[in-house]
Amino acid sequence: MRYQVEHQTVYHYDTSVTQSQQLLHMMPRQTDFQHCVSYTLACEPQPAEHSQRLDFFGNHNDYFTMLTPHQSLAVLSRFQVDIQPRPTMVALTQSPAWEAAQAALQLQATKHLTAAPFIYATAKVKCSEALASFARHCFTPQRPLLEAAMALTQHIYAEFEFDPQATDISTPLDEVLKGRRGVCQDFAHLMIGALRSLGLACRYVSGYILTHPPAGQPRLVGADASHAWVSVYCPVYGWVDFDPTNNCLVQQDHITVAWGRDFSDVSPMRGVVLGGGQQQLAVNVTVTPLE
Repeated sequence: MRYQVEHQTVYHYDTSVTQSQQLLHMMPRQTDFQHCVSYTLACEPQPAEHSQRLDFFGNHNDYFTMLTPHQSLAVLSRFQVDIQPRPTMVALTQSPAWEAAQAALQLQATKHLTAAPFIYATAKVKCSEALASFARHCFTPQRPLLEAAMALTQHIYAEFEFDPQATDISTPLDEVLKGRRGVCQDFAHLMIGALRSLGLACRYVSGYILTHPPAGQPRLVGADASHAWVSVYCPVYGWVDFDPTNNCLVQQDHITVAWGRDFSDVSPMRGVVLGGGQQQLAVNVTVTPLE
């Protein structure tokens, strides 16, 4: 599949901003299953400085500095990307027992260096006995790792309700666990926290997902959104991606932009401004299948 993605972010400020510095994660990654065909980024006002680099996790970063006074900031990312089918992981039961994976991560770290940064708790994803207990519902003794991860994906989907009003970016995991409501970011953080509480490695993946309009209705411009899911490290198969919001293994409807330890490593756009007062944010995302 080839997709075109447009992601527009607009900030409106109550008073003039005299200086703004922004860090963006908007260019999709190159992976074994994904190839970025083209990528453009437009900003209004025009930045005085613009630089690019790869971060510690290999994500593409854009840095902007705006020195022109402004009361609105608009950024439009547009790219085309080719997505190849991933292996159909039918044999989830053939993966090693989760305890074996846990031991391998602890005792043979040199063989699993790519997983090392993703074992530990972070400010947004804290480990706890409550999260470990939640995971053990699916991670029974000697159960194959990927089979258990799929069961946890299904458990979160069945037990939690998607509710954009229930949480915000600062809602702690214990409140999400207690309230049983949230959005894709919450469900990804919840699954990561549960797995890391068992000593397993997993990373937070940000990107986009193609939504499907009701039969007979056209696709709506701006109706899509940023999305988040989880990648679990298996010593035999490598990284395998699960989407607890949609109860599925990640396939050709998912477009990967960046991955990190949690949302704070990969937020699409964040920065600091001088002035501005209160601000309002509007985001529109359009994912269009091209072939």
